[in-house]
Amino acid sequence: MRIHWLQHADFEDLGCIGPWLAAHGHVVSATRLYAGERPPPTANFDALIVMGGPMNIYQHERHPWLVPEKALIRGALDSGKRVLGLCLGAQLLADVLGGPVTRNADREIGWFPVTLTEAGRAAPLLADLPDSFTAFHWHGDTYALPPDAQQLAFSEACAQQAFSAVAGRALGLQFHLEVTQANAQIWFEHARPKVARYVQTPEHILAQPACFDDNNRFMRSILARFLAE
Repeated sequence: MRIHWLQHADFEDLGCIGPWLAAHGHVVSATRLYAGERPPPTANFDALIVMGGPMNIYQHERHPWLVPEKALIRGALDSGKRVLGLCLGAQLLADVLGGPVTRNADREIGWFPVTLTEAGRAAPLLADLPDSFTAFHWHGDTYALPPDAQQLAFSEACAQQAFSAVAGRALGLQFHLEVTQANAQIWFEHARPKVARYVQTPEHILAQPACFDDNNRFMRSILARFLAE
């Protein structure tokens, strides 16, 4: 399968997704939006992965590429492609589908439990995930559930943690199952958030290798189901 992914910051890559795609023979291409690259037409790929980033989806003046990016996501959905959005990517996907993105009441950064809804427990894409699990989070915004979408998960700090739409061809995950311990280390070299109710220290976060391993395993399971031929 031809997989295209959108990168919003030079220090945020595919994480564990990259090696999995390579190991399973997918043809992978990327657009570095932050560097001014223009994405290909939707006919050039079968599935789109929209990654995270430190910006907000409504900062159009600061990041003018957000406008054509949203058009690309819309075009991909309209042409029957599968679209996976992670964190910022989930917010972009929600926005394109009609779910407004706003500031969340609290920033959520670190290891916090995520609980599947009834729809999430029944969702084939999440079949290998436990009803509740500890996920890595890094976000300050949230989204409203788009019309006709299914809420799949929630956390104490954020009601909207995952959704599916368009007959399962669109999947948004607010949390970061793709992030490896090495990825997180790099992120903390760029920012050290102030500790708060739902913000943990980098030292605590990086000292949880088993959590990173579990998250990466969940991510690979979701990919296997989402990208099944």
